[in-house]
Amino acid sequence: QVQLVESGGGLVQAGGSLRLSCTASGRTINSLTMGWFRQAPGKEREFVAAITWSGGNTYFANSVKGRFTISRDNAKNTVYLQMNSLKPEDTAVYYCAADLAFMIIPNTRAQAYDYWGQGTQVTVSS
Repeated sequence: QVQLVESGGGLVQAGGSLRLSCTASGRTINSLTMGWFRQAPGKEREFVAAITWSGGNTYFANSVKGRFTISRDNAKNTVYLQMNSLKPEDTAVYYCAADLAFMIIPNTRAQAYDYWGQGTQVTVSS
C-alpha cells in the first residue's frame, strides 16, 4: 500500500507560481513512475505530468509544457510539480498518483495508476 499526500495548493494570481508536493508513505517510491493529474469542475480528470523512477524521463501535457516541471527526491519519498506562469484555466484539484508498473516511458492514462492522493486545490485568479 502507498499513501500519497499532496500539499502546496492555494490561490494565486495569473502569472504566478506554485509548487506542489506529494509525499508518499507505506513504501518507497524510488522504483515507481509518479504522475500528476488535475480535475476541474464538470470536467474529466486529465493528465498533467509524469516522471519515471529515476527521473530520467518526464512527460507533460501540451497545455502545461514549458510552464510546469516535475521532479522527484527519492530520498524524501517526494515528488514535486513546479507550476509557473499560471493561467486561470489551470484552476483544478491536482492529484498525485503512483504507477506500480516499471515504465521506461511514463503512462499518461489515469487508469494505469494504482494509488492516488486526496488532491489539493489550485485556484488561479485573472
